[in-house]
Amino acid sequence: MCELNVVMLRGEEREKIMESVARIVVEGDSIELTGILGDRKTVSGSIKEINFSTGLALILGV
Repeated sequence: MCELNVVMLRGEEREKIMESVARIVVEGDSIELTGILGDRKTVSGSIKEINFSTGLALILGV
């Protein structure tokens, strides 16, 4: 199974938002992250990159 670590980018700052993300749903500038255990978090921003080989999703913060 491919799980992702999600990192928020704000300028030069990087903040790990969530680990072991199995699902990402985008609606406008709202991004809902769901972990493998069903935990959820919603953040504002836009997806810059999803790289399954490194297991990393980058979100540009608003």
